[in-house]
Amino acid sequence: MTDDSEDPNDEVQYHLEVSADDVADAVLLPGNPERVDKITALWDDHEERARHREYRTATGTYDGAPVSVTSTGIGSPSAAIAVEELARVGVDTFIRVGSCGAIQPEMDVGDLVITRGAVRQEGTSDEYVREDYPAVADEEVIAALVAAAERLGYDYHVGLTMSADSFYAGQGRPGFEGFEAAGSDELVAELRNANVKNIEMEASAILTIANVYGLRAGAVCSVYANRITGEFRTEGESRAAETASLAVKLLARMDEVKAEAGADRWHAGLSLDQE
Repeated sequence: MTDDSEDPNDEVQYHLEVSADDVADAVLLPGNPERVDKITALWDDHEERARHREYRTATGTYDGAPVSVTSTGIGSPSAAIAVEELARVGVDTFIRVGSCGAIQPEMDVGDLVITRGAVRQEGTSDEYVREDYPAVADEEVIAALVAAAERLGYDYHVGLTMSADSFYAGQGRPGFEGFEAAGSDELVAELRNANVKNIEMEASAILTIANVYGLRAGAVCSVYANRITGEFRTEGESRAAETASLAVKLLARMDEVKAEAGADRWHAGLSLDQE
């Protein structure tokens, strides 16, 4: 028999080593643990709450809005663990903040890609739900990310992302000693022709799992490389971080306006500027 007075959210999670008191309702999810410091440098204040394996968690405020960040490491399996354990301590909004390769020629290094939906070429989400289940971003998160990018003056693209399980073979790159996986020479062209914007490794699992659990999720990535033009530079990282942080602030305001209006969902008839 369980003690009803015990809140399961108070339990310290096995991998992340966080409990409900350690995190805000909205969490940014970079892959690289080193990005945690770069993200929190943009905030009003912050405090590191946990560090274990690839997972680093810090919590603070951005323009007065509570926000947390948890690094996930590379790939969907570890990202799924982060979403699972953060959901268990009460988090309801997830925004992946990362880097990606663009596959449309008009996209420049440093641009942002805001994911509307994702091609599930990773296997983690298959463990949760049938393969034809869509990986889609929450429309409120998309709207907040677009509004944030507009306010900050950053160039951005909204569209479809492909999430792969490997950096080399799964993204059409040659492996060791020139190894080529079956179909890898056609992969990028096939995705480009289907109007997919970018390739990365976590978004589709994060979006799928969040949808299965009825939670909000989205993704914004900085373009580090354009696979069509051959351009490559590691820049724009802070733009994605600032856009996601401001989006959390805007989502908090959206929630306030929805409550004031008695609306269940954000829609075009509501204004963030109304008082």
